[in-house]
Amino acid sequence: MSSKESSDGNIDRFDRAIMRELQANARITLTELASRVGLTKTPCQLRVKRLEKEGYILGYSALISRSRLGESHVAFVQVKLEDTRTPALTAFNEAAREVREIEECHMMAAGFDYLLKVRTRDMVAYRRVLGEVISALPHVSQTSTFVVMEAVKEVADRFADRAPRSL
Repeated sequence: MSSKESSDGNIDRFDRAIMRELQANARITLTELASRVGLTKTPCQLRVKRLEKEGYILGYSALISRSRLGESHVAFVQVKLEDTRTPALTAFNEAAREVREIEECHMMAAGFDYLLKVRTRDMVAYRRVLGEVISALPHVSQTSTFVVMEAVKEVADRFADRAPRSL
């Protein structure tokens, strides 16, 4: 497969390498990025701008240690809705996006409709969020909670060795 060929027809091995490097460290200098992917600075910069413009790179952000901020309680919540027609799904989706404690929300093809990743300070805070917020979201008929005992692998793990030891 040549550098211009790709399974999706739009990106090649250089583009994929750029995205991989930026995902690992979005603060990398353009000069270092170009060196790591085997390009010179100008073509690398043009590719980054194109990847941003075409929506492959959605943005850049900081990964924050929520546990260091005292938000180490994680629960996964299965949610069943009483109505799964489009207006009900839309209402639930929009409301769920507004709940700060819901870190992730996924519509599922399963015996339930949504799987939520919820992060709070502790079990007391979680119980409040479940009872007063999640259960009150549009069309919720039932929830089931699974509390995380230990995070074995998370996105932030890639950066743990770079994190300072004190806040």
